[in-house]
Amino acid sequence: MNIVLRKKSAFKGLHLPEDKITAEKPIEVLPVPEKVVIPVQQSLGAPCEFLVTRGDFVKTGQKIADSKSYVSAPVHSSISGKVSKVIRMVNPITSKVTDAVIISSDGEDSWVEHSKLFDILELGDISELKKIIDNISKEEILKKVREAGIVGMGGATFPTHVKLNPPPDKKIDTVILNGCECEPSITSDHRLMLENGREILMGLYIINRILLPQNIYIGIEDNKKDAIENLKKLIMEMGFSSLFKIVSLKSRYPMGAEKMLIKTITGRSVPMGGLPMDVGTIVSNVATSKSIYSAVIEGMPLIERVVTVTGAVVNPKNFRVRLGTTVGSLIEKCGGYRGKFNSIILGGPMMGVSVVDNEFPVIKGTNCILVEKRRIQDEQNCINCGRCVDICPMNLMPLMYVRNTKKGDYETCQEYHIGNCIECGLCSYVCPANIPIVGYIKTCKSELVKRKAKK
Repeated sequence: MNIVLRKKSAFKGLHLPEDKITAEKPIEVLPVPEKVVIPVQQSLGAPCEFLVTRGDFVKTGQKIADSKSYVSAPVHSSISGKVSKVIRMVNPITSKVTDAVIISSDGEDSWVEHSKLFDILELGDISELKKIIDNISKEEILKKVREAGIVGMGGATFPTHVKLNPPPDKKIDTVILNGCECEPSITSDHRLMLENGREILMGLYIINRILLPQNIYIGIEDNKKDAIENLKKLIMEMGFSSLFKIVSLKSRYPMGAEKMLIKTITGRSVPMGGLPMDVGTIVSNVATSKSIYSAVIEGMPLIERVVTVTGAVVNPKNFRVRLGTTVGSLIEKCGGYRGKFNSIILGGPMMGVSVVDNEFPVIKGTNCILVEKRRIQDEQNCINCGRCVDICPMNLMPLMYVRNTKKGDYETCQEYHIGNCIECGLCSYVCPANIPIVGYIKTCKSELVKRKAKK
């Protein structure tokens, strides 16, 4: 049975230099760090409040922050030890000041009590595990996912229990598991598909148990042929060939953006201002799927993730690290900096965010730490060449956002559908005038949010 489909891209985009130098480097599991820095806010939605204070002793996996709001995700301690400090810090991703705790390890990694429904995901027959999942109610699964603090781990960090529980009037017939990892330099999801494929597929089976869709696709770019072959083999072994289909996609940025992925695989277009559920589709990341398995079957909260550390470091690597581990300590584990650099980026070169302080921690949405030397270029005046318009995968007019943001005319940007911009960065990439177009777009969106809140 052929379970691998092939699709051509259905959007404008570019084939970027990949620079995936860590693609063949296995994931290294790092020892428990001596300290972690854990921000209270690590997801979209309502802010959490700390349940601990300075001087408290906590265990690994203990919930330390939560919110009563439905659209939120709790935060857990990734090590056992003492809460040594409560601090205020700037989150460079949101540009907001947030609370954080510093936890000093006691060296024991003592866990809170958690129960496993299944001990070992072994090769061969998994019928027993399937029966266990089939007998768990949808409500119980969603509760486990929520209590584990699972969020979208591709970078969006939207609470997963909310995404997997759409309103009754939104009928979901298609689920897409996103294994594209289209941005240059990042290989964390690639390695996860090679080394934790069984857990990813069982997580997808749990998603199937919740949503009961008619179609389930796993989208992977064709520059990851080993991941495609590995998941294909596992799907056959695990008896999922009638349920899951792999879609081999052309390597083209930004294929991993969910609206691009939906259009390419299903032919459906998410409406302006709409969500994937508006076209009967839900997209989830492969790392999120693995975390769903860990939460539901192993009782494990989200306290660790795989991170690629690459660029201007001596020995680029993929690590499985505890959340709260500092950026600087991971760079040290790679042998330190190599040559001259002027930028540390959380994420990839297209959509990543620069950080000044290497004491900033790995959080739930951190998939890569990229160290590089960027050439600082002076911004010139727009020459109206139209390249940003030609390249935009959302068919928008980025030059109008720059023009009106500079004038402070943010409302006009709404008339040009700025809310539909996915901030992929292609417009800035091709601009001959070196205009940081995405920066202007983010500024405009931020101003529009502020004005809406004042009304």
